Parts: sequence; C-alpha cells; structure tokens
Amino acid sequence: MTKLLHHLGLYFIMMKKVISIPEKWSVFRKQLVLEIEKVGLNSVGLVIILSFFVGAVISIQTAFNMSSPLLPSYLVGLASRDSLILEFSPTMISLILAGKVGSSIASEIGSMRVTEQIDALEIMGINSASFLIFPKIIAAIFFFPFLIILSMGIGIIGAWVGGLSADVATADFIGGLKYEFNPFYITYAVIKTVFFAFIISSVSAYYGYHTKGGAIAVGKSSTTAVVSSSILILLFNYLLTDIILS
Repeated sequence: MTKLLHHLGLYFIMMKKVISIPEKWSVFRKQLVLEIEKVGLNSVGLVIILSFFVGAVISIQTAFNMSSPLLPSYLVGLASRDSLILEFSPTMISLILAGKVGSSIASEIGSMRVTEQIDALEIMGINSASFLIFPKIIAAIFFFPFLIILSMGIGIIGAWVGGLSADVATADFIGGLKYEFNPFYITYAVIKTVFFAFIISSVSAYYGYHTKGGAIAVGKSSTTAVVSSSILILLFNYLLTDIILS
C-alpha cells in the first residue's frame, strides 16, 4: 500500500509538471506531429490486420453457435456489430496498443533518463516532463479514437467476409448491422478510448521518466509500464461501462 501511494504521489507530481503551457509553440507543434506519427500512424497496419481477422473469427463463431433454424441469420451481423463496437475495438485494441505504444514510450524516455539526456534538458532550464511527455499524451488522445473507429470499420468488413464463409447471406448480415443500432455505442467507445489513451501515454511515460539504472532498468520499466497500463485499462473499462451504460 505504501509503495502504491508513493507511485501515485510521484505520478501526480510529474503530471503537474507535464500539463503546462508550452514555452515555444513552434517546437511543441513539431514534437506533436512527430508523436502522432510514432504513436498513431505507425499502429495503423497492426490495427487493420488484427481487426479484420478478429471480426472474421467473431462472425464465424457466432454463426456456428446460432446454427439452429429457429434463430434468424441476421443475428450474426447484430452480434458481430455489438461485440466489435462495444468491447473489442475500444478495449482489446487499447490493450494491444498498450503493449506496442506503451512499451515504446517507456523505453524511449527511460533510455533518455539513463543516458542523462533528461538531466541535460533540466540544466538548460527546459521543463523536461512537459517537453517530452505532453506531446505524447496529446497525440494519443487525438489519434487513438481514429484508430478505434478504423478498427470498427475493418472489423465489420472482416465479419462480413467471415459470415460469407459461414453461409450467411450479405442481405441478412447487413440487416443485422442495421437492426436497432444505437449511435450512442460509438460515443461510448470513443469516450472509453480517450481515457485509455491517457492511461497508456501517461503511465508509460511515468515509468520511463523515473527509470533508475542502466539498460536492464529500461527493460524493466517498459515491462512494468505495459502491465500497469493493461491493469488500469481493465479497471477503467469496468468503471466506465458501469457509469455510462447502467
């Protein structure tokens, strides 16, 4: 418990330094564009591949479990839609991004810490926390919702392809997609994604920023960042779902 409170205290102290008005907006914009590329654009290919095949598998499994003639075929499209929008795209993709993006952030900042580059920034009078971490958080919050919406679209295409292989007619599948669709599901998914993006970027940056030691310590910080981010994502997934949908 004491260790948890210690980490919480250090985290909030760091975040107080992070959330500040940039000293030079031109430098901040340049960093933000760079981070959008590293945090978001480099993850597009992974998100597309995962979403397509998971969508296909969800559709096939749903069709297999609804093989009874008493169940209408459009349920495959309905179940695939709700599974992808409500849970897979916002939560599972965020967990995967915690492994990819989170470990990258923690190792990058951790390497700068152990090689004393952060100390050099502090000596020059630069707010190192804001300079290094704030653009990463903004980039993640801005771009992760686009990745999740892309995941929903590609996942539904994959589900349609999977449905075809399971003998589900396109008309039935599309009918299921449209059946009693609630647009708030998209809003709910985006709200969760914004929280998850903040958790991944800030927690990973925290462990990287407070790395002590050498190369081995950087690896440990990266692993701890991924594990902690994943646990917090699952915790906030439960809390946000309970608050928003109940």
